Amino acid sequence: MQRYFIYLAYDGTSYHGWQVQPNGISVQECLAKALSTLLRQPIEVVGAGRTDAGVHARLMVAHFDSPQALNEVFMTDKLNRILPPDIAVYRLRAVKEKAHARFDATSRTYRYYITTAKMPFGRHYRCRLYSEPDFDRMNEAARTLFDYTDFTSFSKLHTDVKTNNCRIMQAHWDRLDKATWVFTIQADRFLRNMVRAVVGTLLEVGRGKLSVEGFRQVIERKDRCLAGTSVPGCALFLEDITYPEDLFDI
Repeated sequence: MQRYFIYLAYDGTSYHGWQVQPNGISVQECLAKALSTLLRQPIEVVGAGRTDAGVHARLMVAHFDSPQALNEVFMTDKLNRILPPDIAVYRLRAVKEKAHARFDATSRTYRYYITTAKMPFGRHYRCRLYSEPDFDRMNEAARTLFDYTDFTSFSKLHTDVKTNNCRIMQAHWDRLDKATWVFTIQADRFLRNMVRAVVGTLLEVGRGKLSVEGFRQVIERKDRCLAGTSVPGCALFLEDITYPEDLFDI
């Protein structure tokens, strides 16, 4: 049995998220079906995380086990031929037997895109605002994220995780053009709905409804009801996932 990491991208518009759902199609389900078809036996796929409905990935990583060694280039081509056009496989890479796409990841990076302009093209991948918030204050508030590890205030309620601790590595807003801004956040792990809740609360700061100190208090109170409304998933992209190189030394 050989384990492989599979690197892929997808437009999440038509999917109920990454993880298999009883009431809708998921990216995980599509990928598992494609692998099962090619390998002619049921294949289970384990992702590095679970993106919400409508969220996109420029890079997602998953692992699966094959009963035999695979030609990685050949399999990549075959998968891309049978997967729908909104899912693309970049590559397969053999890994150690115990390598795990989720638990061995050392960082994950997300980006959230905001525009203050009406966009006929690309509008499905931006969150439209009708007035420009104060991005300097939002960056000041974002820097306070480095002072904490418990982000219960930004987690979806009633999840099955054992800890709400995350280590933030990046958190900043950058201007892309006259009307478009992007929020980049990197951490060792993320909680369910965390990025969208963080962005929604930062927007409260940018609109003057919450002070930077108030943002800090939201984190310290560990109460999701005090944080801002989660922003739409259509403007969120999983951008990168990193792993220790020794996972590939086989």
